[in-house]
Amino acid sequence: GPKEPLKTEMVQVDPPKRGEIRIKVVANALCHTDIYTLSGQDPEGMFPCILGHEAGGIVESVGDGVTSVNPGDHVIPCYTPQCNRPGCIFCMSPKTNLCPEIRATQGKGVMPDGTSRFSVGGKTLYHFMGCSTFSEYTVISEISAAKIDEKAPLDKMCLFGCGVATGLGAVWNTCKVEEGSSVAVFGLGAVGLSVIQAAKMAGAAKIFAIDVNPSKFKSAEHFGATDCINPKDFPEKSIQQVVVEKTKWGVDYTFDCTGNVNVMRSALESAHRGWGKSCVIGVAPSGHEIATRPFQLVTGRQWLGTAFGGWKSRTAVPK
Repeated sequence: GPKEPLKTEMVQVDPPKRGEIRIKVVANALCHTDIYTLSGQDPEGMFPCILGHEAGGIVESVGDGVTSVNPGDHVIPCYTPQCNRPGCIFCMSPKTNLCPEIRATQGKGVMPDGTSRFSVGGKTLYHFMGCSTFSEYTVISEISAAKIDEKAPLDKMCLFGCGVATGLGAVWNTCKVEEGSSVAVFGLGAVGLSVIQAAKMAGAAKIFAIDVNPSKFKSAEHFGATDCINPKDFPEKSIQQVVVEKTKWGVDYTFDCTGNVNVMRSALESAHRGWGKSCVIGVAPSGHEIATRPFQLVTGRQWLGTAFGGWKSRTAVPK
């Protein structure tokens, strides 16, 4: 349950039904969203459940109607599916990756037919984000499986199931950071470091890495940060004041990788007057709202958001 320690249990994992696949999970990474849901703050957190959504595995069996993968294929489970149906206006549009095909049931912790494939002693367990990878075997929808090259190491490729892919896509897809631009990254976890790496690869000239934990600065610099700032070093000023003073007008692109609504505001207000873009990546607790003075937007700043970095999962992850 929420706020309770994780338990190791012998779980019954039923065979996949139509349009589903069963995977042997080989590698897992821990994403902050798993911790967030375990904390009880996630409105879609159904308990008891099997957490985990950043993994790599091998297809063990497939249900009826599955055509895109076969037993033995290596796959990355993706919490953002891609049905690719001609009638899906989201999959057919280049503007978004938010396929809603299984969204309603995924948010309720069940498979598309409304039931679960997990149980312990006859008691049903819920699925998590359509993935539930903290299990030796899991069942996911075919449209949530990105087939990858078998030579790619799953213990590294699993990071493309969420954090790394999200950070890269926020820079390249959502904001389209240009060469020579300036960037500020708030929060230096896996997503934040991926944003820094992507910004460097895009040719950003100035990359500010911002975090209250200075032990993260070495990693930030390794991935491409040019300046590291600890807000605690400026007790008399807001961090947006600090950033604007260092740049005169603010930075071209800012990224919130914290899920803290106050930091989201700081990121927006650190963006460049006239054209600055601020991208919300972090997931805030249920019920929290963002705020700023309308003047911040009237004077040219844009507030954006991204999920899975805008990548169309089954098409992009294998690349």
